[in-house]
Amino acid sequence: MIFLRKNQTTSLMLNTIFLFLTRVKFWFYFLVFIITSHTITAQEAHNIRLKSELSPFLSKSYFSFNFGGIYYPYSNENLKEGYTSSGTKMNAFSGRLLLGYKLSNNMALQFGVIRPASWFSFKDIEYKGQESSVWVNAWTISLKQNINVFKKTDFLIELGVANTSRVGIYNNDTPIYESVRYISSVLGTGIQYRLNEKWDLMLMTTYLPESISNNQPYTLQSTFGAKYNLKQVPKNLAEKYLSDKSYFFPKQFVNIGYGSGNLGFFTNRFFSAKAKAGNYESLGIPIFWHGDVLAKSVFSLTYQRTAFRTKQYFSLDWGVSFTFFDTVRKSSLYALSIFPVLRFYLFRTKGMDFYTNYSVIGPTYISKSTIDGIKTGTEFTYQDFMGIGAFFGSSKQYNLDVKIMHYSNGNIFTQNAGVAIPLVFSFGYTLP
Repeated sequence: MIFLRKNQTTSLMLNTIFLFLTRVKFWFYFLVFIITSHTITAQEAHNIRLKSELSPFLSKSYFSFNFGGIYYPYSNENLKEGYTSSGTKMNAFSGRLLLGYKLSNNMALQFGVIRPASWFSFKDIEYKGQESSVWVNAWTISLKQNINVFKKTDFLIELGVANTSRVGIYNNDTPIYESVRYISSVLGTGIQYRLNEKWDLMLMTTYLPESISNNQPYTLQSTFGAKYNLKQVPKNLAEKYLSDKSYFFPKQFVNIGYGSGNLGFFTNRFFSAKAKAGNYESLGIPIFWHGDVLAKSVFSLTYQRTAFRTKQYFSLDWGVSFTFFDTVRKSSLYALSIFPVLRFYLFRTKGMDFYTNYSVIGPTYISKSTIDGIKTGTEFTYQDFMGIGAFFGSSKQYNLDVKIMHYSNGNIFTQNAGVAIPLVFSFGYTLP
């Protein structure tokens, strides 16, 4: 009994810490953005770092994408007494995405997410043919230690914490399998093989232990993937990129945008593979998200600044935005965000440069957590957007942009009804 109380106290303390961190995280990132922008300006003034060089932080960073199987032994014992299922349905295919920062040559701090490609389901709980899904999503923060075994091969050990969020099953308001969010440990082991200085291949097994108090079985995931290590651009090459004036990259720019739900949400649905056309009800490409809350009218003010650029095709930007919108059910709210932007230049002409951009996990404060009677989580959420645009004019001083947007918390919390923002058309001006 004493052991159980200690575990419950520890779990409560970890949850309290996590909730606190999610509330201050936006302001922390905002402060980092301001400091980073100031540092970049100072560096430019003293010619310490060029735009075509990675910052010290980015030069020690990496990202990895891993895909494989996931297993969690759900059974009728997880359901509330009086309810049973005839079986379960699980698509074992899953993924894990990670962003990492190298603390040393052999140790890194990692942040990432584990989730299945499709949710687990119980069959026939209330009637035959019914499938009741259980959504389980885990965000992790961990330390990874490399132990060199052979010249190009490392043994990996991972230890950290996971925020597990489960959306359960309800019959009206009666819980059949309750929703829950809790903090647990995450353990991992694997092998890493270096292909070259930028790419590694990884074979990993990740384990999240059973939580008896939260009625959650253990999670076991085995994946194969690749890790891309960001490498600093040599000084002489970075200077060569900047001296070539053939390719335009804006130093910074602002734009004002407006969108209307009267144009519909086909673009949002298409890029989340939920569009309907004829007999097709899942038409599209699953590279973005839709939402349960629909915005009717949208106004946005955005500032973006180039942090890094290659010679011709790619730049990494940072930005801040203020977005005000009304929903189709006449709720009014605003969102304040900071965000990274990946910008890819598709083709360039003398008077116009065309690009596509993509932004995910932009920390955001949103003014309401219950919108149109739908619980969306807390006031802390994330902003995502994708779109196309162009810089044009005699010196590429003008900007036109069209994008779709989305707000949700990435299943950090058990309520995660997303907000879908329709096509937003923006006009902007570059700043010196």
